[in-house]
Amino acid sequence: MRGTAPDGTVYEVGGRDDAPAVVLIHGLGMTRSTWDQHVPVLSEHFRVIRYDLTGHGETPPSTDTPDLTMFAEQCISLIDELGVESAALVGFSLGGMINRRIAIDHPGRVSALAILNSPHERGAEAQRLVEERAEASAAGGPAATIDATLERWFTAGFRATEPAYVNTIRSWVLANDTDVYAQNRWVLANGVIELINPEPPITAPTLVMTCENDSGSTPEMSHSIASEIPNAEVVIVPGRQHLGLLEDPHAFTQPLLSFLKKHHQTERP
Repeated sequence: MRGTAPDGTVYEVGGRDDAPAVVLIHGLGMTRSTWDQHVPVLSEHFRVIRYDLTGHGETPPSTDTPDLTMFAEQCISLIDELGVESAALVGFSLGGMINRRIAIDHPGRVSALAILNSPHERGAEAQRLVEERAEASAAGGPAATIDATLERWFTAGFRATEPAYVNTIRSWVLANDTDVYAQNRWVLANGVIELINPEPPITAPTLVMTCENDSGSTPEMSHSIASEIPNAEVVIVPGRQHLGLLEDPHAFTQPLLSFLKKHHQTERP
């Protein structure tokens, strides 16, 4: 089912209506189609909700300057609209910052949390590089950094063998409005500061995943995130970069499904 919420959020719902809800939150510059390869498996066990973030895909931008709280409230409004009391929140990159913000602000609405390839506290040099990319986006829009971005996101072998797929991802990013993309990039650059040592602490069962060679959401960052959340689990996918989620979807879907079936009960075995 495809729909549009009163605030303009475009969403899709699939899977079993009687099953626990799982909400999929994509990353910066992307769309709900990020999850195309994961939804079929998850939908066998859960009610799966995915949507375009404000200012992404088919969802129009807000008149307010974006921040993590704005994105968090978008998600809460959507699950309210769909009659969902609590859900497992699966967030990729910026989405993994948004779902942490929700878990801090609305703990009763979060039954489980999966944080995928999401940044955390950076060193001074890494923070400088992220801010430089945000400044380049402000000056030249998504096109100013897209080639370097795709090199960070996909392995060289995948870029060589799957150019059509990589160009599809390129088209998603380039479709973003220049000003909105620049604002959202600043959220990615600076939003992690408010998530360090979360207060109140995050208490939902949590899975933290990233890829071995993700330079912006490193294994060290994933372990740091997990260290601040009691009993959080960590999975590091070998060999991949930031978009291992798309390059090797099975490597993410299987640990994610195992985690959700353990902590987000469903009737079907």
